Amino acid sequence: MSARSTPLIFVHGYWHGSWCWSEVIARVASTGRPAVAVDMAGHGLRAGRPQCLTRRPFDAEALATEVSPVAGVDLDQSGDLLVSQIEEVGRGGPVTVVAHSMGGTVLTRAAQLAPELVAHAVYLTAFMPASDVPALVCVQMPENAGELVAPSVRADPAAIGALRLDLASDDPLYRQQLRDAFFGDVDPAAADAALGLLTPDAPVGIALGATTLTRDGWGSVPRTYVTCARDMAVRPALQQKFIRDADAAFPDNPTSVVALDSSHSPFLSMPGQVADVVAKLG
Repeated sequence: MSARSTPLIFVHGYWHGSWCWSEVIARVASTGRPAVAVDMAGHGLRAGRPQCLTRRPFDAEALATEVSPVAGVDLDQSGDLLVSQIEEVGRGGPVTVVAHSMGGTVLTRAAQLAPELVAHAVYLTAFMPASDVPALVCVQMPENAGELVAPSVRADPAAIGALRLDLASDDPLYRQQLRDAFFGDVDPAAADAALGLLTPDAPVGIALGATTLTRDGWGSVPRTYVTCARDMAVRPALQQKFIRDADAAFPDNPTSVVALDSSHSPFLSMPGQVADVVAKLG
C-alpha cells in the first residue's frame, strides 16, 4: 500500500472529539487519501456528562465532588479501543495515525500493542511519554511550566476520577483562560464554538496509565513529532523533551520533526498546513 493510499486515522486529545478534525479531513480527503477521525474512550459519543452541570439551581459543591461517569475509563481500555478502530479502518493493513495532545499516550499504547498496524505514528503537539512514564507525570514536569490547563481544572481528579472543566462558567476570566489554553490563535468565533463542543470530563485514568516500550514494539514504528511553538497546554520545552527521550531510547529510529508556529489547536487555526504535513507521511 503506497503512502498516498495508506489510510489516515485522527485521534483527538482530552475534552475534544472527532469533530475537531473536520477541517483537516476535508482537505486531506480532497487529495484522494482515505481519512477518518475517531473518538477516544470516554469522549465524543462515548462521553458521559456529570449531572451537576445541568442541574438547576447550580451547585458549586457538586461540581467539585460528583464522581465522573467516565471515572472507570483507563489507558488499557483506550489503547484497546484504538487498536480495534485501526483494524476496522485498515481492514487488517497498516494505517498512519495522527494523535493530538493526550491522544498521543493512547497512540503510544496502541503502537506498542500492534506495531504492525501502524505505518507511521504522528504526534501533533501530543504526549509521547518515555517507557513506563505516565502522561500525568509529564504534565507536572518543569519543562511544562506555565501551562494553563491544570489551573483550569475545577475538581480533585483523585476524588472524581476525571479532569473536569467548568464549561458552563460565565466568569469571563476563566473562559478566556480556556481559550488561551486550547485555542490561542484560533478565530474568536471558532474558539467559542469549539469551547461549546468540549466534553467537561476527561478520564484521568488515561493520563495515569503508562506503557512499557520495546524496540520491536513502539520503538520500531516510524514517528513524526509536529511541534507547536505557541502551545500553552503542552509547552514547547516539553515537546522537545519527548523528542529527545524517544531518540535516546531508540536511536536507530529517530523522530522526524516538523515545526508549526501555532497554539495548541492548529487543526482549527491552520488546518491547511496540518493537512499538508500529514498527507505527505506514509
